[in-house]
Amino acid sequence: MSEAIPGMQEAPPPAEPKDAAVVVLVRMGPRGLETFWLRRERTVSFAAGFYAFPGGRVDAGDAEVPIEGAGPPDSRLVAAAARELFEETGVLAARGRTPDPATLASARAAVLEGKETFSAVLTRLGLQIDALDFEPAGRWVTPPFMPTRFDARFFLVEVPPGTRAEVWPGEAAEGSWVRPTDALTLWQEGRALLHPPNRHALNVLSRVRRTVDAVAWLASPTAADTRIEFQRGVRLVALRTPTLLPATHTNAWILGTGELLIVDPGAPDPAELDRLTSHIRALAAEECRPLAVLLTHHHLDHVGGARAVSEQLGIPVWCHARTADRLPFRADRLLEEGDELVLAGAPGMRWRVLHTPGHARGHISLVDTASRAAVVGDMVAGQGTILIDPPEGDMAEYLRQLSRLRDLPVRAVYPAHGPPLPDGPSALTAVMDHRAMRERRVQASLSTMARSLEQLSADAYADTPTALPYLAERSTLAILEKLRGEGVARETADGWALV
Repeated sequence: MSEAIPGMQEAPPPAEPKDAAVVVLVRMGPRGLETFWLRRERTVSFAAGFYAFPGGRVDAGDAEVPIEGAGPPDSRLVAAAARELFEETGVLAARGRTPDPATLASARAAVLEGKETFSAVLTRLGLQIDALDFEPAGRWVTPPFMPTRFDARFFLVEVPPGTRAEVWPGEAAEGSWVRPTDALTLWQEGRALLHPPNRHALNVLSRVRRTVDAVAWLASPTAADTRIEFQRGVRLVALRTPTLLPATHTNAWILGTGELLIVDPGAPDPAELDRLTSHIRALAAEECRPLAVLLTHHHLDHVGGARAVSEQLGIPVWCHARTADRLPFRADRLLEEGDELVLAGAPGMRWRVLHTPGHARGHISLVDTASRAAVVGDMVAGQGTILIDPPEGDMAEYLRQLSRLRDLPVRAVYPAHGPPLPDGPSALTAVMDHRAMRERRVQASLSTMARSLEQLSADAYADTPTALPYLAERSTLAILEKLRGEGVARETADGWALV
């Protein structure tokens, strides 16, 4: 939103990263080197729906696990790596006599259910964790714009002979052995979203024949390896902007593999824009060049840096006509429903323009025809809820456009705020279900006697005590106007009532 919000608070400082450990588990399969990866459940708080390696945060109990060849704090990290690997895959990378599969499964269940600590299981089974079995393979810290952050140490581990890796229902939806080249193909096609550490590891493993050759490369990523590119040709530079909490940044998407579209450079701060333009200029070494700035809509947190980026890079600004007439500068091309933006590259990309009003009258979304990835601006958020604010906002139209995007169907959804949503249809359905729930609450608070917007909002958002009153009232008004259009509610001089 471009205007100040009554009662709006200053953005909080970045979250402190929590210590974590990740295991790149490898083996020599019949087709060469393979690694075991997981797809995270949609309900987890970090990397939901992404593909990743086994791992998680360091627990207090990890300090109790004796580790051969390592002292604190490294011992806690190795212990966490061994425990997470065991919990998520059933692989116990420990020295000693290997228990039978039934005993391992029983011990794994006991740890997962909290009936026995990992340390106690090792003692009971006469096993010992040795740091030599966990090759240090890099350290990655989650960027400051993410709401949940980790200081993650990666370890390369060769699967013990005769050990079976298996995912149980829980934080991971599925898991399998995969050749790194096959995993990267799925990433290129937008069928497996990856964070930079995991993409880097797969790139390294795809280039080596022996695990020993991978260690140095894994621990020394280049600047290109650290770029956030969730799928081939969809890069992110998150910019701090004056937006609505809980979001603190707007995602500037860099689309393309040769010619580039710069979507929503919303930061008015020159230092933030320098980060973006430096990133774009660095891509010139890979034969990439910026083609245009593209705006999904006119709100300040999406257009705050558009003119500056356009002038610095010498490229035009593209947007919808209903966005152009709200800008304080001239747009160079007006985009319409059905336009196809063809970007040269290897491979090239073709983005279809969809006019998706509801949040803003000139709002547009982009859908890649090959991967069905969707860049959706403020249609949904990976963090928080999108405000529909009349008269610019139209709840009925907004819901129609959400349904339209879902039914295309799209695949991965890239919003302007928060992380991507790998399962687009499920995410869009969840937003629609949440909006339907809120509408039921608003309708339930109506009666034949007129009630004020303030009263209706207080009832409808009684389950959300932290909601700012102003935002709750604007959202309630959007729902009431939808109900009026459907003949359910009416506005009077004293407020709103049932028809």
